Order: sequence, then structure tokens, then C-alpha cells
Amino acid sequence: MKKAVLLVNLGSPDSPSVPDVRRYLREFLMDGRVLDVAWPIRFCIVNFAILPTRPKHSAEAYETIWTPEGSPLVVTSRNLQTALQKRAGMPVDLAMRYQKPSIPDAVRRLAAQKIEEVLLIPLFPHYAMSSFETAVVRVREVAAELAPQMRIRAQAPYYDHPDYIAALVASASDYLRQPYDHLLFSYHGIPERHIKKGDTTGCHCLKVADCCTVDSPAHAQCYRAQCFKTTAAFVKAAGVAPGKYSVAFQSRLGRDPWLKPYTDFELTRLPREGVKRLLVICPAFVSDCLETIEEIGMRGRETFLEAGGSEFERIPCMNEHPAWVDALEKMVASFARE
Repeated sequence: MKKAVLLVNLGSPDSPSVPDVRRYLREFLMDGRVLDVAWPIRFCIVNFAILPTRPKHSAEAYETIWTPEGSPLVVTSRNLQTALQKRAGMPVDLAMRYQKPSIPDAVRRLAAQKIEEVLLIPLFPHYAMSSFETAVVRVREVAAELAPQMRIRAQAPYYDHPDYIAALVASASDYLRQPYDHLLFSYHGIPERHIKKGDTTGCHCLKVADCCTVDSPAHAQCYRAQCFKTTAAFVKAAGVAPGKYSVAFQSRLGRDPWLKPYTDFELTRLPREGVKRLLVICPAFVSDCLETIEEIGMRGRETFLEAGGSEFERIPCMNEHPAWVDALEKMVASFARE
């Protein structure tokens, strides 16, 4: 059976121009697993409440991070693809859930090579309907239409897998050796309703006291519980002292309650608690992007310093770190042996 690997990341506008950012936001926000309301309501929210103003502001933010090669997320993902291809022993392709390189184009390329089985590796360590789930569902939909003979096998979420944790720690090790007062884990936020929708038991998530620490089958699809497990595994592996770290969630949108505490609120609270030297790590992102470079590294830094902090350091994502390529190589090797 001829096998291949498909890496899938979130995506980016083709350029920081307002029209390209608008096109990207429309595709992203019209995904029913991102904005999970009825299509007519979603259409009105996106086209009449968000797109008239948000693309201009987002385009300005993208302009601050854009590189000569293009979007940092896409450039880094391509470099990761190239690094893994040198080790994989089988074709490695890349797609973005939104915009380019597209999932249909990637499936066509694999089909042209007579690929029969694909290991789909979502570049999202944690399960969330708005990231991991939508990527897997979309790839399977496209494959069923364009290459029905192709079998898609999705890599399970790897939020606490030893290889992922080891790569995360390795990528942060130089920063952790520097003096710091506090390490803030800033995960991408999601609406609380997504957590409740994903609760396979219907009675656990955000309903049971300390629901993320009480064992439950719901944790298999609980983004919040998985984020806490990543944090626990990281601090144990890295030797971070108790009381010297905390967890927050960033990038909320709209008025509905999202996972708390909010990162921007924590960046103003921590200086009041005596934290002057802050490290911030974003484990939900494997590739640096707008949310890590601009939201945390630029606006987050400004917020923390204005609130009384003195030193702010953003730990970059794993990007193309050799330990991360090692972890992916092991996933592929296991797939190859099956």
C-alpha cells in the first residue's frame, strides 16, 4: 500500500491586503465549526457585523508580521514539510484548512501519485471542533469526493504525548534557563459552548467541580482538560517550580463567554502581584503566527510593561525545531510500520 503524510495547519491570507484578509476571514468564520450557529445567522454575523470593519484592522496587524517570503505561519509550515520530507521515506504534503495551499490541491497531488493511505497530522496538539476537528472532517470530505480510494488516517491529538512534550520543552529550554518570575501558558481560547458541545457524557465539562482534574471520557474531546494536561506534563518535564506558572486563554471574539482566565487580563494582573520578569509560551500553536507574534509578542508585551512589568519574553513556537521534526518523524515511522 502506497502511503503519504499530509500536514494541515490553520491558514493565512495570501497577503496583508484588506481584500485578501477579508477573503480569508470570510472562509474561516463561515465554517460552522468555528462560528457554530445556524447558517443564516452566521451569514448575517460574518457579512454584516464582522467583515465591514475587521479586515482593515486585521490587515494592519498582518502587515506588522509579514515577511519577504510571506505569512510566517505558511512559510514555517513549508519549512517543516521540507524538513520532515528528508526523513519520512514517503511523500509529505502540506495544506491549510483555509486558503492556500488548499486541501483540495493537496489531495489531488497525492492522488496523482497513486497514494492509497494518508497519515493526516493536524498541526493542532489539542482537540477542538474549531481546529483539529474541522481539519480532519474537511480532509475526509475532500478525499471522499476527489479520491474515494484514498484512506485517511488521522493522527490522534498529541497534547501530552512524551515526544510532543519533549519537543516543546527543548524549544523553550534556552528561555527557561534565564531568570524569570513567572511562566504564563497562553492557549488559544474557544467559547465555553464548544466545550459543552464536545462533552460526550453531556454532564461533565464545566458542570462538575474541578471537571478537568476529575477523570471522565469527556476529556478525549475536551480542549480545556487537554490544555491543563499539556501544562502539567511540561512543568514536570522542565522542572518548573510550583507557583511559578499559570494558564490563560487568548484571542476571544464576540460577547459570549470564552475560556477563562483571559490572557490580556492576566497580563495586567500579574505585575500587580509582583511579577516583573515574565515568560509567555503558547503551546496550542506549533507555528508562529498572528496570534503569537503580534497578539502576544507585540500587544501583549505592551500591555504587561504598561501595567508595571519590567521584562517580557515570548517563547517562540516549535516551528522547525529539530526536536519537533523528531517527534513528527516518529509519528510517520509508526504509520509506516503498520
